[in-house]
Amino acid sequence: MSKTQELDAARSSGIPQQGRVAGPVAPPRVSARRRRPGVIALSLALIAAGGAGVAVLLLQVGNRTDVVTVVRDVQVGQVLTEGDLGRASVALDPAVKAVRADDLKSVVGKRAAVELKPGSLLAPSQVTKDNLVKAGEQLVPIGLEPKQIPATALVPGQKVQLVRVPALGTTDADKTSDAAPQTINGRVVKASDAAPGTGIVVVDVATSAADGPTAAAWEAAGTLRLVLAAPDGH
Repeated sequence: MSKTQELDAARSSGIPQQGRVAGPVAPPRVSARRRRPGVIALSLALIAAGGAGVAVLLLQVGNRTDVVTVVRDVQVGQVLTEGDLGRASVALDPAVKAVRADDLKSVVGKRAAVELKPGSLLAPSQVTKDNLVKAGEQLVPIGLEPKQIPATALVPGQKVQLVRVPALGTTDADKTSDAAPQTINGRVVKASDAAPGTGIVVVDVATSAADGPTAAAWEAAGTLRLVLAAPDGH
C-alpha cells in the first residue's frame, strides 16, 4: 500500500496522525444574562430596605410638633405671663411631655412649680394653679452648710422636718434625755444653688403660720436641722 493510501485509511478510521498538534479549544459560551436567584433576591431586599430607611427618615423630619418654650427665667411660684413663653416647632419624641402651642393660653396665669430656664420646653408638670405658699402658711428661709445638705436633691413640694438640736456649749447639750426632739413639719418651696466659696444652700420651707416664728428662731440660733420626711409624709 502506498503512503498516500495509508494516510487516506488513517483519516477514514479516525486515528490521529503522528506529529500533528491540535489547535486551541474555544471555551464554552456562557450567557451574560445568567444570574443566581439568591443574589437577585438579596439585591432586591437591600434596595427595599434602603428605600424604607429613607422613607422613615423623611417622616421623622416632617413630623414636627408646635410646643411651648420658656424664653426667660421664671422663679418658683412666679405667675407665668405670655412674655415668659414662646413657641417652637420640634421633632418631639413620644416619651417627652410638652405643652402644645395651642394650649399656651391655658398655662398663662399659672405658677411655676419649678425654676424655669430659657430655651427649655415647658412640661405640664412644671406649672401649677396652686400657690406654693398656701393660706395659713409662712415661708422660712434655712441656710444649710455642705455637710447638712442631704445627698438626695431637694425639690419643690418635698416634705421635710425641721428639727431643733441643742447648741454646742449650752446646758441643754450636756443633758441626756429620752424625750423626742422638737420638730416642725414643712414643705420645700425652693432650693438655691450652692453659694460660691461657702457651698451654703438656702432652702425656702413653708410651715404653718403658728410654727413659722419658732422655726425662724431656731434658724437664727443655729439650732435648726432639716431632715427629709418619709415618702408618705409621716
